[in-house]
Amino acid sequence: MTDRKPPGVSFESWIDKQIREAAERGEFTHLTGMGKPLPGLDRPYDDEWWIKEKMQREGMSFLPPALALRKEAEDALSAAEKAPTEAEARRILTEVNEKIAAAIRRPPPGPLLNLQPFDIEDVISRRGKAS
Repeated sequence: MTDRKPPGVSFESWIDKQIREAAERGEFTHLTGMGKPLPGLDRPYDDEWWIKEKMQREGMSFLPPALALRKEAEDALSAAEKAPTEAEARRILTEVNEKIAAAIRRPPPGPLLNLQPFDIEDVISRRGKAS
């Protein structure tokens, strides 16, 4: 497909010829997704579809720093409640509390943090009652 269009030949017939020749060489026989509908045709058009699909394929997400910390705190609390030992639960909560304290001292851009460090003793005592 690197050939230049010859002068005097219409674009359509030149392209049709290249497609026909490629089909004759068998370049279209084993394409991935052959015979399957194109994914996402039923969704409304989104200008940033390719960014979102790339991030999904790579397992990435983007949240503003405050929301990411809220999510991390929620996950840390859940992990601490399920931790096999009290020491592990304390370590998890201490780590996230340090991040929360740093964010309170220097608020990240975006929405309000609306988060306070966890009361480790309270969480540990509730954890003990749940066991």
